Amino acid sequence: MLTVQTLSTLLSTPGVRDWERQQLQTALTQVARDPKAAARQLEAALRPLAIRDNLTPDVADLYAALTGQPVSHFDFAAHQAALAHYPRAVFAGGCFWCLVAPFETLPGIVSVESGYTGGHLDHPTYADVHLGGTGHVEAVEIAFDPAQISYSQLLDLYWQLSDPTDNLGQLQDRGPMYRPVIFAVDEAQRQQAEASKAALAQTAQFGQPIVTEITMAKPFWPAENYHQQFYLKQPQRYARIHRARQQLLTWKHWRNQLRRLFHRPQHA
Repeated sequence: MLTVQTLSTLLSTPGVRDWERQQLQTALTQVARDPKAAARQLEAALRPLAIRDNLTPDVADLYAALTGQPVSHFDFAAHQAALAHYPRAVFAGGCFWCLVAPFETLPGIVSVESGYTGGHLDHPTYADVHLGGTGHVEAVEIAFDPAQISYSQLLDLYWQLSDPTDNLGQLQDRGPMYRPVIFAVDEAQRQQAEASKAALAQTAQFGQPIVTEITMAKPFWPAENYHQQFYLKQPQRYARIHRARQQLLTWKHWRNQLRRLFHRPQHA
């Protein structure tokens, strides 16, 4: 049921748009008098943007609750507990929605959290990062069991999921918040990442310079609940995005193979 507390919390949440705040404020003035009517009116007001998947994350969660859809809440505390017992790896390579499922479904992966890292702003929101100027990228933080899967194997998968020749974004995701970066949490990881990058460059399979940045890890800030395990929350939308991403990666692979075959000049 819609409550004063729920609405007040959302109204104080950074990243909620002004138009959404207006609808929430209207509902707040009505909810104590008639919570069911307030919920119906708020759902109707939010519906056009919800249909287009254009609500901000926390408001999208509220809309799902208003319409009876299950809202899966990521266990942030469990992820932190996993990091206390297992090593971690941090990768950025375009939209974090598309990086979670390939890692999370591997044996030996304990937990995967979407978030923001590499920048200078503490506790950034999705809106902060995408307005630009924070220096952050979308990334995933992975807790893994080295008895079942090695960091080297994680690197091998990462190279398959990203375009290491593009430091201005990734495929259809453009902008500095989508640039590919490997964040090493210690010197051993940095050396493995550098060796893996050099080995990839030697294969010349991409036909262009490998520009993925390798740097030491910075504070990792978790993304909003809406972004966590997106492939489970929005399976149809995720499938469309994933399919388009894979098609672009395949097209770039074959284009580079043809360039190598015919020795054509390379262009970024």
